[in-house]
Amino acid sequence: MKTKFILSLILVLTFSFGFSQTKEELQKQKAEKQAEADKYQGEANALQAQIDALPGWRVGAFGTIGGSLSQFSNWYAQGAPNNSSGSIGFTVNAFANKIEDKYFWRNSLNLNLNWTKLDDEDNPLDSDDFEPTTDVFNLTSLYGQRLNDKWAVSGLMEYRTTLLNNFNDPGYLDLGVGVGFTWTPITDLVVVIHPANYNFVFSSGDTVFDSSFGAKIVADYTKQLGKVKFKTNLSAFQSYEDSDLSNWTWINSFSYTLWKGIGVGFDFGLRSNRQEAANFQGTTLEAADNDLQSYYTIGLSYNF
Repeated sequence: MKTKFILSLILVLTFSFGFSQTKEELQKQKAEKQAEADKYQGEANALQAQIDALPGWRVGAFGTIGGSLSQFSNWYAQGAPNNSSGSIGFTVNAFANKIEDKYFWRNSLNLNLNWTKLDDEDNPLDSDDFEPTTDVFNLTSLYGQRLNDKWAVSGLMEYRTTLLNNFNDPGYLDLGVGVGFTWTPITDLVVVIHPANYNFVFSSGDTVFDSSFGAKIVADYTKQLGKVKFKTNLSAFQSYEDSDLSNWTWINSFSYTLWKGIGVGFDFGLRSNRQEAANFQGTTLEAADNDLQSYYTIGLSYNF
């Protein structure tokens, strides 16, 4: 009996030792293959960087899609026990850039639209439609003639408005009326400095909106690191005539790809514009409470 026990113990230890060796061998093989994969991935990334640096057009887009739907029946714990609600929205960050040795032409579009619905089925007077709640449209075109690999003389056009409500009321059109400069210290960063810019403001009726002459500064950084893609854009106008006519907008977009261009995304924006605040509050520029404006969107992301 004792002999059988010893033999069984030896057999178990032998199997355990053999399994341990096999596992260590597999881990070693995996590490070797991973090192080879990392090497080839680094070479592929280097080749892609060379391709990206070649002259020609570069186009692409990414954004976020978010939404939710709900239905309540006889849910007495809330104020409207019978209701249906929903929210749907999407963002688009698209670009079409022509990069040449002596010049460049960069075009970008930022669009953020969202609709929300709350239908109280016990109130026949309320709306059961999806109403627009987020409405952002921003189109930019930048042309530059290179002085060297970092600096260029440039011309800038930027147009901002809403699409779903009050199209072009207000609308903002920034145009450089003199020589401006664009600085590209690294591949993914573009900084535009235009000391002579006219900010056209379009509005209907008797409003506080007014156009003015000033300086325009735009900074845009777009980068992809593996499965993560992000874009940040700051656009600021400083009026020479009245600081109350100045404004700035900062928009940020992030996406993480999970499978075949689909992933999760997050967008948020900040804005300061005293003219918009005064118009909404029905008061003068001086009396307006210029609170910081903001929005965010979370949902599925896509890449093209």
